Amino acid sequence: MPPAKSFDPKLPFVFLNKRWRFLLAGFLLLPVLLFILLNLAFPLKVNISFSQVITAKDGTVMNAFLSADEKWRMQLEEDEINPVLKQAVLLKEDRYFYYHPGVNPVAVGRAFMNNLLQGRKTSGASTITMQVARLLHPQERTYGNKLVEMFRALQLEWRYSKNEILQLYLNLVPYGGNIEGVKAASVLYFHQSPKQLSLAQAVTLTVIPNKPSSLRIGVQNARIVDFRNKWLQRYAEQRAFPAQAIEDALAEPLNAARLDAPKIAPHFAYRMRRKFSQQSNIKTNLNPAVQEKVHQLAYNYMQKMKFRNIHNASVLVLNNQTMAVEAYLGSADFHDDFHAGQVDGVRAVRSPGSTLKPFLYATAFDKGLITPKAVVTDVPIDYSGYRPENYYGTYSGNVTIERALATSLNIPAVKLLDQMGVEAFVQKLQQAEFSEMKRRASNMGLSMILGGCGTTLEELTMLYASFANQGKHAPVRWLQQDTARQEKQLLSPASAFMVNQILTQLQRPDLPHNSQSSAHLPKIAWKTGTSYGRKDAWSIGYNKQYTIGVWVGNFSGEGVPELNGTDTATPLLFALFNAIDYNSPNQWYKAPQGAAYRTVCAESGLPANNFCQDLVPDTYIPGVSTVLKCSHLKKVTVSVDEKFAYCTSCEPAAGVKQKWYPNYAPEIVTFFAAEHLPFQKLPPHNPSCQRIFQEFAPVITSPTANMEFILEREEHQKLMLHCNTINEVKKVYWYVNDKFLQSAAANERVFFEPTQAGQIKISCTDDQGRNANTYIKVRFIR
Repeated sequence: MPPAKSFDPKLPFVFLNKRWRFLLAGFLLLPVLLFILLNLAFPLKVNISFSQVITAKDGTVMNAFLSADEKWRMQLEEDEINPVLKQAVLLKEDRYFYYHPGVNPVAVGRAFMNNLLQGRKTSGASTITMQVARLLHPQERTYGNKLVEMFRALQLEWRYSKNEILQLYLNLVPYGGNIEGVKAASVLYFHQSPKQLSLAQAVTLTVIPNKPSSLRIGVQNARIVDFRNKWLQRYAEQRAFPAQAIEDALAEPLNAARLDAPKIAPHFAYRMRRKFSQQSNIKTNLNPAVQEKVHQLAYNYMQKMKFRNIHNASVLVLNNQTMAVEAYLGSADFHDDFHAGQVDGVRAVRSPGSTLKPFLYATAFDKGLITPKAVVTDVPIDYSGYRPENYYGTYSGNVTIERALATSLNIPAVKLLDQMGVEAFVQKLQQAEFSEMKRRASNMGLSMILGGCGTTLEELTMLYASFANQGKHAPVRWLQQDTARQEKQLLSPASAFMVNQILTQLQRPDLPHNSQSSAHLPKIAWKTGTSYGRKDAWSIGYNKQYTIGVWVGNFSGEGVPELNGTDTATPLLFALFNAIDYNSPNQWYKAPQGAAYRTVCAESGLPANNFCQDLVPDTYIPGVSTVLKCSHLKKVTVSVDEKFAYCTSCEPAAGVKQKWYPNYAPEIVTFFAAEHLPFQKLPPHNPSCQRIFQEFAPVITSPTANMEFILEREEHQKLMLHCNTINEVKKVYWYVNDKFLQSAAANERVFFEPTQAGQIKISCTDDQGRNANTYIKVRFIR
């Protein structure tokens, strides 16, 4: 029989200890479970409405707007928290902030005993977290609400880190009136970022929240200084800051007063506010120094222009390296209500005048249609009733492409657009993000190259920036976080280089006539433009660093006779470049690999033929530019006395010789005759020759084909007949409805009076039998 087990006196205590441990664990878990249940039942809601703040590249506050609840509550970001301010706040408000769970039980117990012994509230126990809970959900100060406040503090600690809670406190702490948060206080009281606060200023902003109604900066500054110095002395006792720093802070005067929020670049600020409506802190690339210079120069310049009845100007400055917007001036005077100063001229759709011409020529370079030295005709021309004219009403005859662009001739540009095709050019502008080209592409015609379309200063400045960036087009960068650069190769580097070289020339009519403006010319490429009716003056220029677009005019659309791109917009452009980029290195664009040089005939700009004697260098794109040989001369068989010319079918066996003659286009012959300019004429063709040549038939330039003419019969109105012929034609014969009207010299203008309504056939035959017909309609009114 086994022995009986002896009784162990310690055994009951072991079971007892386990039970108490279980009860103790339950006692500890119960509050946690209760908190979790309450947290689910009464979730914490944090919905703070911040002011929208527009900051510059260096963090300077450029502009700000009230929050949705009409408060100046600017969101303080973590990197803006001043270490001095943080230290002062923690020592004053909650020195154990980083050690308690949102509620400091020691402080609560001490406050409870003090209040119980005194019979009234003598001290509080609010931690920074509890203050945040009260600021988020303001309640009357009762013991019941204090418990709710503690619960909300625990919720905050559950959801946020300590640094985030401190940031919430600094964003919500009151400073009197409708100012909340240290950032709004720093900006509105000291006009600086919280990061720039001195120790004295930081302590000032630390003590005011205790009594925001009675410690009002600008009203009770002396009282604030006393209160501030009291705490500075406490910090000195605690050795919280260096002794010298506290001594300096004690001596620092408080001259601050409530200031208005900054209102720099208002058009830009309103645009950023709409564009990034969900962001509180909108960190832009605006350069404060550049913006200030642009605004001051434009404002002062327009004070002089207003005496010419010109009241508005807009400027956009882009950094070519980054495409960042460094300056944005919607109008020179935002507060000029009488002249619509609130209109944003950077975004306004206006007529571009001649500013699209460089892009047209660059596109034509890329298509191989022209090169800089190619020769085109600048003479009157008619496109079915559309008769473009040059700015000064004069014509140059034969002119090179580079001179046509440098002098902004209209006729060559229109002819080149017609050769390229309007649709092809519109598509190119669509690639450049021209909004009007996307909306109204089908309505564009030849007049668009002279301003017969709409565009904005922003679009044009971006377009010219592509010339500065070897033909690469990229959207502008508004915000600092916009680091991705989405580029498209809009033009070849070679064509952009050709345009750069042409737009740098100083022998051009759009150089300002003001000698003061021309005394210190910046090293830039630029182009001017003037819209029809002199309503818009443009000047857009660029170098390696910047592209600057300038528009001057009246937002009302009122034209002014003195308004033009040369003398109205360009002086401001030059002043801006000299102000913001005066000491830039004198570097310029070098020829890219896609560009090469060749010699061409000066008469045509084409590769030289064996008869070409005057040769000049030209830039071209190998494999793209035309390789056709020059044909400015042609060899003609003439009689020995040079009275007649012969073709192969009528050339006699003897008594002839061959001679070189200018190979003029018919329109140039007409121009020479109209302007009474001497030129070498071909002898008349052999009158006995029976061969008819259709290749060079007359071109009827008037009346315009397929046009309807409305005439008054009683006025006996007449229509003009005119044609262009080749050099050798001496006489033409006019027919109306196949009835002979009269003969005339090749370039003579003939007039006839229609006698019947309806369709009329007009025919012209030259002295070599070549014929051309056109049809018009005539309607009589009584």
